[in-house]
Amino acid sequence: MGEQENRQAIERLWQLMEKQDWDAAGALVHDDFVQEWPQSGERIRGRENSMAINRNYPGFPKQSIGRILAGGDLVTSEVTLDYGGQVYKGVSIFEFKDGKIIRETDYFAQPFQAPQWRAQWVERM
Repeated sequence: MGEQENRQAIERLWQLMEKQDWDAAGALVHDDFVQEWPQSGERIRGRENSMAINRNYPGFPKQSIGRILAGGDLVTSEVTLDYGGQVYKGVSIFEFKDGKIIRETDYFAQPFQAPQWRAQWVERM
């Protein structure tokens, strides 16, 4: 698969996760898939384990997809996750092998108020 197909696969993955269609989402993932969550120190090995976590996740969040950037077999995405009013910003890094997602690393953080001291150098978004 090429860059464009990889990007489309990630767009599709987020859409399927929003619908909670774990069978279709799992079809985009390699059997030897590895997912890492560095902030909690967890590594998930295998497509089935990753999809089982999603299936059993209490209060699965609503998702708003931001930018998706692709270069070769590497795709990054930005996402906003809403856990019933608790909002997190996320970045996911995806790697592809044989046309499927082989590796995913996710980073999550809650938004915070910017300090006033640097206001003169920044633009509010």
